Amino acid sequence: MASDRENPVPVPEHVPEPEHEPVLHEDRLNYTPVPGSVTLARHRAARLIAEWGHPELAWSVALVVSELGTNALKHGTVRGRLFQVRSVLRPSGLRVEVSDPRGERLPLARSAADDACFGRGLSIVTQVADRWGTEPRTVGKTVFAEFDVRRGVGTGSVNRGGGGAG
Repeated sequence: MASDRENPVPVPEHVPEPEHEPVLHEDRLNYTPVPGSVTLARHRAARLIAEWGHPELAWSVALVVSELGTNALKHGTVRGRLFQVRSVLRPSGLRVEVSDPRGERLPLARSAADDACFGRGLSIVTQVADRWGTEPRTVGKTVFAEFDVRRGVGTGSVNRGGGGAG
Protein backbone atom coordinates (compact mmCIF):
# COMPACT_ATOMS: atom_id res chain seq x y z
CA MET A 1 0.00 0.00 0.00
CA ALA A 2 1.45 3.34 -1.04
CA SER A 3 1.71 6.19 1.41
CA ASP A 4 -0.49 9.26 0.94
CA ARG A 5 2.69 11.34 1.08
CA GLU A 6 4.45 9.61 -1.84
CA ASN A 7 4.54 11.41 -5.19
CA PRO A 8 3.15 14.73 -3.94
CA VAL A 9 1.29 16.97 -6.36
CA PRO A 10 3.26 20.21 -6.82
CA VAL A 11 1.91 23.10 -4.75
CA PRO A 12 1.79 26.21 -6.92
CA GLU A 13 3.26 29.54 -5.99
CA HIS A 14 1.02 32.55 -5.39
CA VAL A 15 -0.31 33.92 -8.70
CA PRO A 16 -1.92 37.34 -8.39
CA GLU A 17 -5.20 38.00 -10.16
CA PRO A 18 -4.56 40.05 -13.36
CA GLU A 19 -6.07 43.36 -12.31
CA HIS A 20 -4.94 45.11 -15.50
CA GLU A 21 -7.55 43.26 -17.56
CA PRO A 22 -11.19 44.29 -17.56
CA VAL A 23 -13.72 42.04 -15.86
CA LEU A 24 -16.18 40.76 -18.46
CA HIS A 25 -18.39 38.85 -16.01
CA GLU A 26 -18.30 38.22 -12.27
CA ASP A 27 -20.41 36.20 -9.89
CA ARG A 28 -20.08 35.79 -6.13
CA LEU A 29 -22.35 33.84 -3.80
CA ASN A 30 -22.09 32.67 -0.18
CA TYR A 31 -23.17 29.16 0.76
CA THR A 32 -24.08 27.50 4.02
CA PRO A 33 -21.61 24.74 4.96
CA VAL A 34 -23.82 21.75 4.13
CA PRO A 35 -23.23 19.07 1.45
CA GLY A 36 -26.13 20.26 -0.72
CA SER A 37 -24.43 23.63 -1.11
CA VAL A 38 -21.58 22.08 -3.09
CA THR A 39 -24.09 20.68 -5.58
CA LEU A 40 -25.80 24.07 -5.89
CA ALA A 41 -22.47 25.85 -6.37
CA ARG A 42 -21.34 23.34 -9.01
CA HIS A 43 -24.55 23.68 -11.04
CA ARG A 44 -24.56 27.47 -10.76
CA ALA A 45 -20.94 27.79 -11.90
CA ALA A 46 -21.44 25.50 -14.91
CA ARG A 47 -24.59 27.36 -15.97
CA LEU A 48 -22.99 30.79 -15.64
CA ILE A 49 -19.85 29.85 -17.55
CA ALA A 50 -21.98 28.52 -20.42
CA GLU A 51 -24.13 31.69 -20.33
CA TRP A 52 -20.96 33.79 -20.42
CA GLY A 53 -20.07 32.22 -23.78
CA HIS A 54 -17.71 29.43 -22.73
CA PRO A 55 -19.71 26.19 -22.68
CA GLU A 56 -16.50 24.25 -23.37
CA LEU A 57 -15.33 25.17 -19.86
CA ALA A 58 -18.57 24.31 -18.05
CA TRP A 59 -17.71 20.69 -17.23
CA SER A 60 -14.20 21.53 -16.00
CA VAL A 61 -15.42 24.47 -13.93
CA ALA A 62 -18.17 22.35 -12.38
CA LEU A 63 -15.61 19.70 -11.42
CA VAL A 64 -13.23 22.26 -9.90
CA VAL A 65 -16.02 23.97 -7.94
CA SER A 66 -17.12 20.57 -6.67
CA GLU A 67 -13.61 19.62 -5.53
CA LEU A 68 -12.73 22.99 -3.97
CA GLY A 69 -16.18 23.35 -2.43
CA THR A 70 -15.94 19.90 -0.89
CA ASN A 71 -12.51 20.75 0.51
CA ALA A 72 -13.90 23.98 2.00
CA LEU A 73 -16.79 22.05 3.52
CA LYS A 74 -14.61 19.28 4.97
CA HIS A 75 -11.57 21.28 6.06
CA GLY A 76 -12.33 24.98 6.03
CA THR A 77 -15.68 25.71 7.58
CA VAL A 78 -16.49 26.89 11.07
CA ARG A 79 -19.92 26.63 12.67
CA GLY A 80 -22.01 29.62 11.70
CA ARG A 81 -19.61 30.79 8.94
CA LEU A 82 -20.30 30.56 5.22
CA PHE A 83 -18.03 29.65 2.34
CA GLN A 84 -18.00 31.67 -0.87
CA VAL A 85 -17.67 30.78 -4.55
CA ARG A 86 -16.58 33.52 -6.94
CA SER A 87 -16.12 33.31 -10.71
CA VAL A 88 -14.44 36.04 -12.75
CA LEU A 89 -14.14 36.04 -16.54
CA ARG A 90 -11.52 38.29 -18.11
CA PRO A 91 -10.44 38.40 -21.78
CA SER A 92 -7.55 35.98 -21.20
CA GLY A 93 -9.14 33.57 -18.79
CA LEU A 94 -11.52 32.46 -16.11
CA ARG A 95 -10.72 32.37 -12.41
CA VAL A 96 -12.81 30.34 -9.96
CA GLU A 97 -12.33 30.95 -6.24
CA VAL A 98 -13.62 29.18 -3.14
CA SER A 99 -13.06 31.05 0.12
CA ASP A 100 -13.54 29.74 3.64
CA PRO A 101 -12.89 31.02 7.18
CA ARG A 102 -10.04 28.62 8.08
CA GLY A 103 -6.88 30.42 6.95
CA GLU A 104 -4.67 28.22 9.10
CA ARG A 105 -5.75 25.10 7.18
CA LEU A 106 -4.05 25.42 3.81
CA PRO A 107 -4.72 22.74 1.21
CA LEU A 108 -2.18 19.96 0.99
CA ALA A 109 -1.73 18.57 -2.50
CA ARG A 110 -0.81 14.91 -2.42
CA SER A 111 -1.15 11.69 -4.31
CA ALA A 112 -3.66 9.36 -2.70
CA ALA A 113 -3.05 5.68 -2.23
CA ASP A 114 -4.80 3.44 -4.76
CA ASP A 115 -7.22 2.18 -2.11
CA ALA A 116 -7.85 5.60 -0.48
CA CYS A 117 -11.39 6.99 -0.59
CA PHE A 118 -10.26 10.62 -0.30
CA GLY A 119 -7.28 12.77 -1.17
CA ARG A 120 -7.54 13.20 -4.94
CA GLY A 121 -9.33 16.57 -5.14
CA LEU A 122 -6.33 18.82 -5.69
CA SER A 123 -4.77 16.30 -8.05
CA ILE A 124 -7.94 16.54 -10.12
CA VAL A 125 -7.85 20.33 -9.99
CA THR A 126 -4.19 20.24 -11.13
CA GLN A 127 -5.14 18.11 -14.14
CA VAL A 128 -8.22 20.11 -15.17
CA ALA A 129 -7.20 23.74 -14.50
CA ASP A 130 -4.23 25.57 -15.98
CA ARG A 131 -3.19 26.90 -12.57
CA TRP A 132 -4.32 26.81 -8.97
CA GLY A 133 -3.15 28.33 -5.75
CA THR A 134 -4.09 29.96 -2.46
CA GLU A 135 -4.36 33.51 -1.19
CA PRO A 136 -4.71 34.68 2.40
CA ARG A 137 -7.71 36.77 3.43
CA THR A 138 -8.23 38.96 6.47
CA VAL A 139 -10.27 36.05 7.83
CA GLY A 140 -9.64 32.73 6.15
CA LYS A 141 -8.21 31.85 2.76
CA THR A 142 -9.11 31.63 -0.91
CA VAL A 143 -8.25 28.63 -3.05
CA PHE A 144 -8.45 29.42 -6.75
CA ALA A 145 -8.19 27.70 -10.11
CA GLU A 146 -7.56 29.45 -13.42
CA PHE A 147 -8.46 28.45 -16.95
CA ASP A 148 -6.74 30.09 -19.92
CA VAL A 149 -8.95 31.23 -22.77
CA ARG A 150 -7.39 31.89 -26.16
CA ARG A 151 -8.42 35.20 -27.67
CA GLY A 152 -10.23 35.30 -30.98
CA VAL A 153 -10.94 31.58 -31.32
CA GLY A 154 -14.67 30.93 -31.58
CA THR A 155 -16.34 31.34 -28.20
CA GLY A 156 -13.02 30.74 -26.46
CA SER A 157 -10.94 27.57 -26.56
CA VAL A 158 -9.12 26.28 -23.54
CA ASN A 159 -5.35 26.24 -23.90
CA ARG A 160 -4.19 23.31 -21.80
CA GLY A 161 -0.50 23.67 -22.69
CA GLY A 162 -0.16 20.10 -23.94
CA GLY A 163 -1.67 18.22 -21.03
CA GLY A 164 -4.56 17.71 -18.70
CA ALA A 165 -8.02 16.36 -19.00
CA GLY A 166 -10.88 18.33 -19.90
